[in-house]
Amino acid sequence: FFTKINRGLLRIKKHTRFSYCNFSSHCRDRTRFHTKATGAGRSRSIKNLCRLKDLMITYTVLKVYPHDTEAFTEGLVWNEGYLYEGTGLNGLSSIRKVEIETGNIIQKKDISEQYFGEGITIWSNELYQLTWQSGVCFVYDKDTFANSQRTLNYTNEGWGLTNDGTSFIMSDGSSYLTFRDEAFQVIKKVQVLNGSIPVTQLNELEYINGLVFANIWFSNEIAVINPNTGRVVGFIDLSSLKQPEGVLNGIAYNSVTDTIYVTGKNWSKLFEIKVNLG
Repeated sequence: FFTKINRGLLRIKKHTRFSYCNFSSHCRDRTRFHTKATGAGRSRSIKNLCRLKDLMITYTVLKVYPHDTEAFTEGLVWNEGYLYEGTGLNGLSSIRKVEIETGNIIQKKDISEQYFGEGITIWSNELYQLTWQSGVCFVYDKDTFANSQRTLNYTNEGWGLTNDGTSFIMSDGSSYLTFRDEAFQVIKKVQVLNGSIPVTQLNELEYINGLVFANIWFSNEIAVINPNTGRVVGFIDLSSLKQPEGVLNGIAYNSVTDTIYVTGKNWSKLFEIKVNLG
């Protein structure tokens, strides 16, 4: 089993370049990276992470909070003073309402073990949760976590999810952002480019003041994207916050304080940062 994982990683490393990767990360991360990035053994080119200095966006760490190390974070949203978190892995996927200061789980709903939970977003008092390869987006009441009578469907993989108030914005691990209407029908697709180079492995998403912030899978960077053009306007290098438990994933915007919460899969810490967009 582990030989297969290691061989898969060697195939990927042989054909790609990374600026901020740690292949000694948690075994669960390596396992999921092997399957999620290769698609049953096929190497997928990851054309990231060589950045110009003038594209780097600085930030300040304001506070550090505890984070559940059992949470394989796939989605993160701030709403009315709480964090809502979607977690992944078959048999461990859930949605949670979390008290920021303490990290305590106020409310939790597990999903069936056949589903691998992915990105989440809140829209019109409903919480939406993608699944990785099942093509199903679950819809819950935000306050009670009760399942809606409807589910939404899509093709391709589900990775990150956010919304701009008029449409959903979704990533699938490629270099494209897919815009969907309230019925989850595709409106348009926008390719994300760093100059002329496609930025692939777009993962967790957050819409912030007209821009899309995107984790890049297996990287310590967040891409800041103009959603109208797909052009990357800058990158936030969070390598100084890297925790040993797993990879960076999770972006939530606090519109009251104009700050951002970031964390990672199985991290013990959640960081509140102020981004200096200039």
